[in-house]
Amino acid sequence: MKSEASVVEAIETYGDTIKRICMVYLKNQADTEDIFQNVFIKYATQSPLFDSKEHEKAWLIRVTINECKDFLKSFYKSHFVFNRDEVIHNQLSVSIDTGSNELLDAVLSLPSKYREVLYLFYYEEYSAVEIAELLNKNPNTIYTRLARSRDLLKVKLGESSNGK
Repeated sequence: MKSEASVVEAIETYGDTIKRICMVYLKNQADTEDIFQNVFIKYATQSPLFDSKEHEKAWLIRVTINECKDFLKSFYKSHFVFNRDEVIHNQLSVSIDTGSNELLDAVLSLPSKYREVLYLFYYEEYSAVEIAELLNKNPNTIYTRLARSRDLLKVKLGESSNGK
């Protein structure tokens, strides 16, 4: 079990990243807080010895992604539907600062496989090869998902600007 000081340090260092990843997946502040707690409980009680800070961050990101996916597959989530209007973009001060709700809406409307690679590539600044390792995917799959997500964003943003 990790010491309280090391858990507090990890929360201060990686807390914003974990919350942003949760918001990308869950689009809900309350669920984000729940998963955030679960991730750091696992960090305190189950985490391995880390080779480096990068290894520690990668472990936390992987656990966060898995927790979010597990939550989305859960009975609770599948039987209680949240209104998309409940996603309050002002609450994203811990999440994505895009400067544009239009862009944020477009990113959040993408399928999760595209949202996650966009987030890891642009906001966490991981390379495609590093993302592939984090997600246990082929690097070419990541390159393809990045290209497709960019194309989808262009279409979504083009449609919304043409419609005005």
